[in-house]
Order: sequence, then structure tokens, then C-alpha cells
Amino acid sequence: MTLQEKAALCLGSTFWHTAPVERLGVPAIVLSDGPHGLRRQPDGNQAGISGGLPATCFPTASALGSSWDPDLVRQVGAAIGAEARAQGVAVLLGPGVNIKRSPLGGRNFEYFSEDPLLSGVLGEAHVTGVQSQGVGACVKHFAANNQETDRLRVSADVDERTLREIYLPHFERIVTRAKPWMVMCAYNRINGVHASQHRWLLTDVLRDEWGFDGVVVSDWGAVGDRVAALAAGLDLEMPPKLGVSDVALVEAVRDGSLDEKLLDLAVSRILRLIERAGPRPAPADVDTGAHHALARTAAADCAVLLKNDLGLLPLRPVAGDTIVVIGEPLRYQGAGSSQVNPTRIDDLVMELRAALPPGVPLRSAEGGETAVTLAAEASAVVVLMGLPASDESEGADRQHMDLPTNQITLLKRLAEVNPNLVVVLSNGSAVHLRPWDRYAGAILETWLSGQAAGGAVADLLLGVVNPSGRLAETLPVRLEDNPSYLNFPGEHGHVRYGEGVFVGYRGYDATGRDVAYPFGHGLSYTSFGYHDLTAAVIGSADSDDLDLTVTCRITNTGDRFGKEVVQLYVGAPPSSVARPVRELRAFTKVTLEPGAGVTVTFHLQARDLSYWSTRDRRWLLEGGTFPISVGSSSRDLRLTVDVHIPAAPATVPLTAGATLREWLADPAAAAALRSAIGADAAGNPRGVLGDPELMTIIGDFPLSTLTAFPRLGITPEVLTTVSASLRTEDTGSGP
Repeated sequence: MTLQEKAALCLGSTFWHTAPVERLGVPAIVLSDGPHGLRRQPDGNQAGISGGLPATCFPTASALGSSWDPDLVRQVGAAIGAEARAQGVAVLLGPGVNIKRSPLGGRNFEYFSEDPLLSGVLGEAHVTGVQSQGVGACVKHFAANNQETDRLRVSADVDERTLREIYLPHFERIVTRAKPWMVMCAYNRINGVHASQHRWLLTDVLRDEWGFDGVVVSDWGAVGDRVAALAAGLDLEMPPKLGVSDVALVEAVRDGSLDEKLLDLAVSRILRLIERAGPRPAPADVDTGAHHALARTAAADCAVLLKNDLGLLPLRPVAGDTIVVIGEPLRYQGAGSSQVNPTRIDDLVMELRAALPPGVPLRSAEGGETAVTLAAEASAVVVLMGLPASDESEGADRQHMDLPTNQITLLKRLAEVNPNLVVVLSNGSAVHLRPWDRYAGAILETWLSGQAAGGAVADLLLGVVNPSGRLAETLPVRLEDNPSYLNFPGEHGHVRYGEGVFVGYRGYDATGRDVAYPFGHGLSYTSFGYHDLTAAVIGSADSDDLDLTVTCRITNTGDRFGKEVVQLYVGAPPSSVARPVRELRAFTKVTLEPGAGVTVTFHLQARDLSYWSTRDRRWLLEGGTFPISVGSSSRDLRLTVDVHIPAAPATVPLTAGATLREWLADPAAAAALRSAIGADAAGNPRGVLGDPELMTIIGDFPLSTLTAFPRLGITPEVLTTVSASLRTEDTGSGP
């Protein structure tokens, strides 16, 4: 392969195709958008958003996240993969798994959760499903891509501990377990360096630590310096800057500023991707009816019953009752690059009308005086509320969390004439619910639930399906309560992640903030009991074979079949760093008939109890007593057991910059200091070591500073003596 051919292979040939090498029989392959449904653009409409070929529009990630069901997400991924294969697509650009740092994130509807474990488990399932069909998945956007404001230039200024604990673990899980064919770099910069040129991210972490062997592709238009990006580990530029990027790579190799071995490495990865895609067989038949049915099942399992005062739901209409539906049709997907051209759309009013028993009429109105009149005569009123499409889209962050004023005004008027109001929300991201939620007897959050949303909502309202969704993000009382509020979306090209690891429920819990509805919350038409929590430890943290086995008995104590999401949270003992009050460390969704029970078992390892130590540059478990809790939300913890986990204390690098207190905390170093400083005739320690009051004042002074203080006994000679055998160096690197 010539140098020019290798350079050309490292960027696409069109907006959606990789570059062929016809001389060698290397074909081009097709990439396509599709996090919640395929968006295959006809070849003549390469850069458009609308006008894609018809495909099943499944629930968006904001909805699927609330399913807490990896098996369901895997099925959805497989269906999307099958449709991609049928349309000749080799790699699907999804899932999007970025963390919901702020409820204002304009692209939150494309992401699963505010929690990295939940995002990682569901992202892994999605990738596994897609790739089971012989189609590659491309997980995105790597990394710290949490806003749309100034998204191609803004620098996410974030410390390594926060990256390691919040913004990287889900990518790590997906890469190491599901092995996606591609990873897409983000638009933004991380600590001043563009993600497309960030060698620490793309090579040191992604490849060297996690073992990623696929292709790193740019987000569309994310590459500014093609040579620097390739040297950092970015293999494929999309869309191509033909005649610019390829020429730059050739010239850089020729003038010696780019090692040709790096170019060869990128080429080998792209060739392997093309080989993975393989010769495409004749398009497979796709059962769009079955996929629509799956979309309906998924939409129903994603809906979260936030409130159900007095058991208003499910509706139980009998002959003589009247049901009224008020509001505009359910919005079912977001705007931007994930927009799908659906194969069909369920209409809620039609679905309800068909399912109601004889003698129960259904009437509808979008609003106005007619709506109030109808509501006054109804047995129950279903009010459709939510965000307009203009409020949430790729490319722009939201400015507030409020629903449209006219919707809230209408809801209040309806409540004045009928107390039996059921609000059905359709929105892609969190909204304010207070104070208007007091007007509703029940609130069903359906998110953006895809083309079958209407049928799924009808099933939920009438009790054909029991709601089992749980919140994948906290719904705050006020926007100002959100941990990122003072640092979003930044200014002058920088956004400071000042809340650190205290994202979402971690932050609300740490500050004791009241919330409208907590992370993990969701009601059911039945009830569940939690019993017999146990925890057993095998192995140890120090021997790196710790296994903490947690078991709990869950029973369906109601009279309906239902699903419960059992959530396990781990607290932390007193620590040398600030740690969240509790963190989600495991979960499972169980299905139970009335009166039935099941024992669930979770296994935790040392990392589940650890934090990322920036000093030691590793996961560190500090020993102590860990509270292990299970429950149905982060604030509805039914059972807790304390588990003591011993661990050897971490050692501090004892350089001249280490404090006196740190030196004395190490037995060997303390002995060396005492020996070097010496004792008086009575055997008492000399200098500062013999003065507890003085120790309180200067114990946190570095030893190098104390050498300038007279009569403390810590002279330059003493420092040299004790450092000779104990000094360690910190040679790590970070972001």
C-alpha cells in the first residue's frame, strides 16, 4: 500500500463511507447514525437530518435508562442491528453513554443516566445486541462530553479522580466487556486538549489500560489537526477533509514529524474493521411488525410512575364512565442526528378508544374552553404534558427546566373541575414538577418512548402492563439545587467540573437537599417486601481477591404481577478524601407473581469499595466499616448491613515535600526520624518530637520547610539521612 493510499484510508471518502482502495480490492463500508433507531441517509442526502430511510424508532436512551433492564436493551440493540444490516450499514454510531451532569444538557435524551454503573451496564447490553447481528457498534462520545454549549471548543476542566470515578467507568465497562468495533471521540477539549488529540485518553487509557483493539473515529467535524490526532490515537476522520487531511499526513511522514509506524497502526485497525464487516450478504428480511411490538414492550417498561395518590391508576372504567384525553399528541423522539423516520406511529387516543370496554366513551381535545368543559363531565382525565421539540435538541442546551406555562395553567383549570387528573409526561430530560404536581392525582413519566409510545401508554393506563420503570436521574425541586449549577455551562471556553465526583444523587445526598423524586424512584401497581439481607466476605483487599457476596429476599406482597428493580448502594467509612454518602454498586430487575419471592445475589469486589487516589494513581480501598443497603431508590433503602473490610493503610511518598505528620505516620520513617534527631539525657525525644503543642501547629509543614526552623532538630543533614533510604518518586502521568 502506498503512502498516499494509507493516508487516504485514515479518512472517509464521503460523509458516511470509509475510503476504498480499489487497486487492492479494499471496499468502502457504510457508517450510520442510530442510537435508538437507524437513521440511514439516502446517498443523495448525505448531510441531512430528516429524510432517512424508514426504520423502527425505539425509545430514546433517556427512556431505556429508566428500564434498568439490560436484557430489554440488548433486544432493542439486536433489532436495530438487524435493520442496519438489512440496509447495508456496517457500523452503527451509538450508543451514546455520556453522563447527565446537568438537567440542562441539550442531548440528555440520548444518554442513559447520571450514574456510571447504570450507564455502563445498559451501554454494554446495547453494544452486545447490535454486534450480535454482525454490525459494529460505536460507543460515544469519549469523553466528558456533557453539554452542547460551545461543544466543539469548550474545555471540560476536570480532575483525574472525577474522570476515573464518574466520566470513564461506563466506557471502561463497555470496552472491556462488550468490545465495540469503534469508539467515537468527543468534540470538546479535556483540560485544554481536544479529545481528538488527547493521547492520554485515546492511547494510554483506552488502548493500553483497557485493551481496546478497534477503531477510534472522530465525531463529525471534531478533527482540527489531523497529524496530531493520528499521533494521539485517532484512526479515522469523519467527514473527510479530502485533499487536506490526507495531504497533511503524507507530508508529515515525509518530513519526519509523524512516525510512519503510527500511520501503519491506524491503517491496520481500519483494515481489521473492514474485515470484521465482511462481504455483505443479501439484505435480511426485517419483521417490522415484530420490531414495532418490541418498541411497544420497551416503551411500557421504561415508563416511570412517579405519583399515584389514592390508587387513581390503573384506570378501571365501567359502562357509563367517560374518559377524556387532553393535550397535544405524545412527542416520541428528540431532534438532531438521532432523528428516525419511523415505520409507523401509534396514536394514544385511537389505542385507548380501541381498548376501553363497551359503553365507555372517550373524548379528546388539545386545550382551551372545550377541554375544561369535557373534563368537568369526565370520570377521569388524562392530561398530556411535556417539552416542545424546540426545548431539547443536539446543538443547544436548555435554558430552564420548566414546562410551558400554558400547560400548567390549563392543568390548574382542569383540577378546579375534576380531581381525577392523570398527567402523562413526554420529555427527553428532567423537568420541574413542583408546584404543579399537586394538581395531579397520578403522574406517569414516559420520556421520549419511540413510535409505539401511544400503545404503550394505553397499556399502562388501563393496567394491561404494570409500570416498572425507575428514574435514571434525580428530579430536583429547583435547578439551583443541581450540583453542577454554578459551573454549567462555563464561560470563555472553559467549564469547570467543580462538583467533582458529587454528580446527580451523589451531590444531592451529600448536601442533604430535598428532591422532587430521587434517583431510582418508581411506583408499581403492586408492592414488594425486602427481607433477610446478608453479606459475607471471602478473601481480602490486600491479597486482591476480595469477594463480598450480598443476598436479599424480595417478595411480591400485592395482588398483581410486577417487576421490581432491586438496588444495592454502598456507603463509605471515614476516609482521607471526600466520598459520596452512598453509591449504586449493583442492581437487578426481578419479575414476580403475587405472593412469590426470589433471593437475589450480588457480588462486589475491592474496586466497588474503592476510590481513585490521585496521589497513588490507582484504585485505593481504605479499610473500615461499609454500610451495604438495598432498596427501591437511593432514598428508599429498606435494609442495611454493616460490613467491616480491613485493608493496609496507604503509604505516602515520603519526599522532602511530605509533611512531618505524614512521616511520623509511617513506622519506619518515624523510627528513622527519631533516631536522627536523637533524645535528651532523660531519653525524651528532642526538638519538635518532644513538644505536642508545637506538633499541632507545624505538623502539616513539609520537612523541607522545617529545616529552616531553628531548634526543631530537623536539620538539612537529618533530612538527607532519613531520605536516603525512604525517598520514593511519583512518576505517574494523568490527563
